[in-house]
Amino acid sequence: MGEVERKKIIIDTDPGVDDAMAIFIALRSPEVEVIGLTTIYGNVYTTLATRNALHLLEVAERTDIPVAEGSHVTLMKATKLRIAEFVHGTDGLGNQYFPPPTGKAIDQSAAAFLVDKSNQYPGKITVVALGPLTNIAMAIELDPTFPEKIGQIVILGGAFFVNGNVNPAAEANIFGDPDAADVVFTSGADILTVGINVTHQVLFTDADLDKLAQCRGKIAQYLCKILGVYFSYHHDAYSIKGVFLHDPTTFLAAVNPSLLTYTEGVVRVQKCGITRGLTMFDDAKKRYGEISEWYDKPKVKVAVTVDAPEVMKMVMDRLLE
Repeated sequence: MGEVERKKIIIDTDPGVDDAMAIFIALRSPEVEVIGLTTIYGNVYTTLATRNALHLLEVAERTDIPVAEGSHVTLMKATKLRIAEFVHGTDGLGNQYFPPPTGKAIDQSAAAFLVDKSNQYPGKITVVALGPLTNIAMAIELDPTFPEKIGQIVILGGAFFVNGNVNPAAEANIFGDPDAADVVFTSGADILTVGINVTHQVLFTDADLDKLAQCRGKIAQYLCKILGVYFSYHHDAYSIKGVFLHDPTTFLAAVNPSLLTYTEGVVRVQKCGITRGLTMFDDAKKRYGEISEWYDKPKVKVAVTVDAPEVMKMVMDRLLE
């Protein structure tokens, strides 16, 4: 029996406290091989996302993994970005102001890196997209065959059948670049999107934080340091004693798709107006008389339910090592 081939993963990320958690879980997941991190704005600006990605790899002692810096602007070249420093701290990592990393990003842009790796390992790469989808859309612009060459794109994005978290219409990652999101959702790639309707069911509680605090492991201790701001935000915004594990849940869906159930249909994204960033899902149950913006577009998988206790068990097992 040969060794089971590990899934090759690129994490597109805007670290971010829960991004940090997802990255550490990924590095401790024997099922996958993280072949690169690409960075994007969202929780912080892109420059800081790159710095944080390099820093997290240093903490995890995995500086062998390349970091490719992503776009500083949206697909339509907008520079006015929505940055969520009030959720993750101004440094993106719980206001700990760690010393700068010694490592540097590679010379290649995130989009070029994504295209390059999809050519090198056609059909074998899973992109786990934890921020706005600009880099992925730019990879598609750079190489129109990218959707066929990439194995799967697992997206943290959208709010299906529930309110958004930026406003009632929109979830933060999609709102960050609605044009890019619409390009990606209609690209024909094998896509699974995990919305906040699902990630809001996975709660990392005060009790879980205590367990982490009791663990002597370097990663566990590091996470305890950075989680404070994230806990306070959730307490104020949602009146809950815990934090939602958006990014770790999405990563684990890429590792083990059976943790979630899915429905399939066409997703379009509203690009302007009061509902900018809205993900509108056509469940394909009706044949409409009119040709619409959903007609004949490729279907994507949208997560509907999650086995939250199992996700939490995997999270804790991997972080408490």
